[in-house]
Formats: sequence, C-alpha cells, structure tokens
Amino acid sequence: MDEATEGHYYRTQIGNKNKVIAWSHEARFVKALELIGPSTRRLLDYGCGDGTLMVMAADHCDEVHGVDLDAHQIADCRTRCGSIENLSFFTNEEVAEPGFDGSYDVVTCMETLEHCTAPAVESALADVARLCAPGGRVIISVPIEIGLSFLVKQSVRAIAKRQYAESYQILEKYPVRDAAKMLFARRTTEVERFLIGEPPLVGYSHYGFNWRGLRERVSAHLDVDETLFTPLGFLGGLVSSQAYFVCRPKR
Repeated sequence: MDEATEGHYYRTQIGNKNKVIAWSHEARFVKALELIGPSTRRLLDYGCGDGTLMVMAADHCDEVHGVDLDAHQIADCRTRCGSIENLSFFTNEEVAEPGFDGSYDVVTCMETLEHCTAPAVESALADVARLCAPGGRVIISVPIEIGLSFLVKQSVRAIAKRQYAESYQILEKYPVRDAAKMLFARRTTEVERFLIGEPPLVGYSHYGFNWRGLRERVSAHLDVDETLFTPLGFLGGLVSSQAYFVCRPKR
C-alpha cells in the first residue's frame, strides 16, 4: 500500500490527523471496493487522481486502468505505482480512441464531477457511458454538501483548520443566504459557484455543490439503479458525507 499512502489524496484525506475526516474518507473507499466486487476483470477509474482507489482495487481485478485530465498527475502515478503490474494510467486524450469503447466491466468516477463545469459534466458522463461494457456497471460518487450534512461537514472542517490539518487551512465561508439555501436545498436549488485553477485544470471547489441536481444529469446518460451513502448509510444520507449512484449504460 505504500504506492497509495505516498499519494496526495491518501495523505491529506485518509491519513488526515482529524479522525472524523480520515474515517469518513476511508469509508468511501471501503464502499467503492464493495460495489466493485471481488472478481472484476477490467476496472476503469475515471478521474483517478493519485491512484488511491486503483491501488486498493488491484488485488480484486485482473486489470485496473486510470484516466485523469492532469497529465502531471498521470506521470506521477506511472512512476509511483509502476511496480504494480496490473495498473495502467492514461490521459483523457488517450482513452478517446475507439479501442477503449465498451471495454470495462466496471467504471468508477469518484469525487470528480462536483469539480466540473456543466459542459465538463456532460462530457465526462458521455465518456463513462461510452467506456463501460454493455451489461457493466458505472459507480459515481460525489460529496453531500446540503442538508444536515452541510452543517456537520462545515463544523468538522473548522475543527480540522484549527488542528492545522493539511488541505483544510482554507475554510470556505458561506454568506447567510447561501448557507440557508444549502441547508434546505431541494433538487433545483442553486447558489453561485466560483471557478478556481488555471486552464486546462479549471473547476469548482465543493462550495455550492448539490448532489441531487447532479443525479438528474447522471440519469440523462445512464440508468441509475441505486443511490447509496457513506458513512452511516442506514440513515439514508441524513448525515452522510458521500452519495453513490450505481448505474448501468442505457440500452
């Protein structure tokens, strides 16, 4: 697991000094591995980041491929995870080739779409639908930033900031009006979001993200069979940090 623990995401989230943050992020990957299953032939992690999920899934799959828009991230993954023989990393341009179409039993897309602009969401969903094999599964996960979960997460983030936890030193503060919208959000609730980063890596933070609205976009590209939550999924997402859409390609 050294290949994963050395990655930026693993170090700052699963390895975070704040125990609640570490616990909730680890639960996301436990759920993802459960949904992937123990005997997947070919897995694609779309928006693979530092390859954390891929390293964890390597023992459960014959082949694990990762794709990411950030070419520097892909280069780092190829170097850091090069000793794991069944892992391969690609850029978005590389998997645009027709030879990749319909070639994966399971496609995961974890903690990616919340950062995408509307056109990028449509492009990513079209991609995962194209890449998934007929009869395969697409597993999409995004953070819950509305309702009671919104209050809990903002409180935990504030504590993490005081603990000087890595990646939590900037706490996004909501104006009262936007905070009220997030607390009582419905599917169509929107607040203004602000782009960050430099081209081609321009996107959103978690600020103002509404997972219920995204699920409507997902259902336009894929059939959504289940919506699940972690942690404390038995509460139906009331105080969970993450939502999962378990999908299949449309016939």
